[in-house]
Amino acid sequence: MRTSRFLVRSGLTVAAAAALPLALTAQPATARVSGISVSTTGSTVSVVTSACTQINGSWGTAALLGSAQASFAQGRQVALSGTAAGQSAAWSGVSPGTYTVVVVCSNGSTAGTQSVIVSTPATPSPRVTVTPTPSRGVMGGLGGAARDVGPVAMGVGGALVGTGVIAAAWFLRRRSKPYRL
Repeated sequence: MRTSRFLVRSGLTVAAAAALPLALTAQPATARVSGISVSTTGSTVSVVTSACTQINGSWGTAALLGSAQASFAQGRQVALSGTAAGQSAAWSGVSPGTYTVVVVCSNGSTAGTQSVIVSTPATPSPRVTVTPTPSRGVMGGLGGAARDVGPVAMGVGGALVGTGVIAAAWFLRRRSKPYRL
């Protein structure tokens, strides 16, 4: 009696130990890998698959279903294009929200179904434009001149400065000796 209980218990333990790796590697039905890959870039949704074969020149059709749409026929449908190595379809101008992408091959089999979230595009940062400053006024580092001057202007300027120096010296000398003319 004791031996049979022991064998039953050890048999169940061995069976559970053998089934554990299988249970850990098995994926749930909702998480199984589908035959499609969906991606979003801005307001564009694209799907890629290699599960379909070409029949009568058609690879199949892909549909983009919104949250209120329940069947393949209600979605935005696009024909698959590509080669035997891979087929693709894309939708542009998709508004933000959650969508389901369904791909049906030309033989009527479903290649896969996958949900995708289209987010609002980020607002672009304001562009900074540089406009040239008008060339007026004093330009530092160039002697105070806004433009290059010729020799005549330099001569006239030198004469004015010289006249000012002579007038200032005469005024100061006259002030220091008020009795002289």
